[in-house]
Amino acid sequence: MSKLIIGVDVGGTFTDLVAIDAAGRTTFAKSPSTPQDQSIGVMAGLDELARRLGLATANMLAQTQRLVHGTTVATNALLERKGAKVALLTTEGHRDVLEMREGLKPNRYDLRSPPPEPLVPRELRFGVRERLKPNGEVMTPLDEKSLDDAIAAIRGAGVTSVAICFLHSYRNATHEIAAAERISRELPDVSVSHSSDVLPQIKEYERVSTTVVNAYVGPIVRRYLTRLEERLREAGLAGSLFIILSHGGMAPVEEAARLAAATVLSGPAGGMAGCRRCGEMLGLPDLVAFDMGGTSTDISLITDGAMSLSADGGLAGQRIALRSLDIASIAAGGGSIASVDAGGIFRVGPESAGAMPGPASYGNGGEAPTVTDANVILGYLDAKAFMGGRRPLDTAAAEAAVDRVAATLGIDRTQAATGIFRLVNLKMADGIRLMTLRRGVDPRRFALLSFGGAAGLHAAEVARELDIVRVIVPTTASVLSAWGMLTSDVRYEASRTHFETGARTTAAEIRDIFAGLETRTVERLKSWFDGPVAIERSAEMRYGEQIFEIDVPLSDVNLNSENLIAEIEDRFHRRHEELYTYSSRDQEVVFVNARVAAIGSVSAGEVTEKQGSSAAPIKPRSKRQAFLGAWLDVAVYALDDLQPGETLQGPAIIEAETTTVVINAGDHLTVNGLGWLDIHVARK
Repeated sequence: MSKLIIGVDVGGTFTDLVAIDAAGRTTFAKSPSTPQDQSIGVMAGLDELARRLGLATANMLAQTQRLVHGTTVATNALLERKGAKVALLTTEGHRDVLEMREGLKPNRYDLRSPPPEPLVPRELRFGVRERLKPNGEVMTPLDEKSLDDAIAAIRGAGVTSVAICFLHSYRNATHEIAAAERISRELPDVSVSHSSDVLPQIKEYERVSTTVVNAYVGPIVRRYLTRLEERLREAGLAGSLFIILSHGGMAPVEEAARLAAATVLSGPAGGMAGCRRCGEMLGLPDLVAFDMGGTSTDISLITDGAMSLSADGGLAGQRIALRSLDIASIAAGGGSIASVDAGGIFRVGPESAGAMPGPASYGNGGEAPTVTDANVILGYLDAKAFMGGRRPLDTAAAEAAVDRVAATLGIDRTQAATGIFRLVNLKMADGIRLMTLRRGVDPRRFALLSFGGAAGLHAAEVARELDIVRVIVPTTASVLSAWGMLTSDVRYEASRTHFETGARTTAAEIRDIFAGLETRTVERLKSWFDGPVAIERSAEMRYGEQIFEIDVPLSDVNLNSENLIAEIEDRFHRRHEELYTYSSRDQEVVFVNARVAAIGSVSAGEVTEKQGSSAAPIKPRSKRQAFLGAWLDVAVYALDDLQPGETLQGPAIIEAETTTVVINAGDHLTVNGLGWLDIHVARK
């Protein structure tokens, strides 16, 4: 067996694993996720992966060069409000910034909606006497007694993590560093995050909120990653362990633990990396990434072959201003629960049956009807062959669950199951509209890349709702996020604010800022990675009258140009026009933040084309009754049996061990050279 690279993605219901050897052979496996301790499901999945490779787990891990992991530990801690007990140290008089936010409610027109509850209650926010001027000069030195009083209160409150965010510390970190060192000495068991380390940028609320989130999830993430690494080493892992961060790059365990807030979109980021790789392989620069799993659906866009990064992210009402991939998550998955509310409204989600007890058909005691149960009743899923027959589904339990909804609505079982299927499709189509039409993008020019264990059942119908005529389903669709992690690069980002009221940034200042950031990022990356390093530059800029910035790529700008300022401003005007359809070239342009990413490219493993067969066209392995507008005998094909160049006309069902694809009458399927499904969707 040649050297391996392994990707592991923990989802809400299943943990997905992919191994690729030096010859490009791909092996994948799934195991149930274990929310109480994700590392249990990871290790069980590695055992199953080793079994499929014909190896002992220790032998497989000994031959593993790189293991890349996407985790939902930080995500779950935020969503479930199960993070650390956090205290906030801030400049005296500013402890309510966290609650005042930006002066706006998330939904400003809803007069009854309560504001999101802050992660740090007011009694655990402590003002410390110190003050910096906006240019970083010390106005009031750090007061030792004020800091002593805060530390004493923290000790008495049983706090396990501290966030430090002093006014203007992005210009001068001296006071924050001194406070952090003091707390670490006097409270060695307490985790400390300070804003000049987490997000050294202008804008007070974003900086405070992001630092608090980092402090809130940091101890849990560090504990989990430390435990996982210990288990992997004990099990025989010889190679490197990397964690996927929200920006789509990967970093070693220590960096992921330090910047725990950057792991909030860890799993979905791997899926986006996989989508970009798929687009490159297929020559498709414009893709809608459609990732439907057991708990949620993640949607994003690949435009002109590039993934979109944004610093406007957040989760569970908490602002996280670290750069992350632009991904929308919708509470719609195979485990989404169907219900009828007090007003008689039929709904699907946002509640989910999750991994335990799961859908009623899982046989784990769940009684609520879910999308998976509807798919069983409609004949789309083969109850006996689910998970390759290792986890057969309970059809009777699914029927009983859906019957309860049907009785409430006064309809029959098939109508109720069809309603669940239709409602979740409409919900996911609306999510794609938010990512496209609401931003002035026409979804009809995109192909839909379907992945995640549940996506193939719904992809063609979701595409039809949007007039998207092409759907791609890779053979690795059910584990694409784990596969995509193996295509990610090692990445380290750093930023610096340069903003002077009334003063225009000079070309010399810009050169100095970028030179310093490049030196810093390259040095840090080379401590993790031995190989060539590429540099990406960008800047966050705005018009003088605006209160928000936009990100402007500057990697191909010659910093030594005599017309540097004019070139950078021209890039800003053009980017503004791309985003908002207009630019104002007569207005002042303000340079706010410089950003540099150092990137180390790693081998993603070769992907070989599948060899076609000269035999007669494949015959269906069976037929079964499925409801596609009416009950029909539908041909069922095994995905592994389909050969490049073969075509099928719908209706048809294509099954693999961990995913199923449904195509309706009028749809046309072609198997491409990689063995992937290329579906032409008939219009409504």
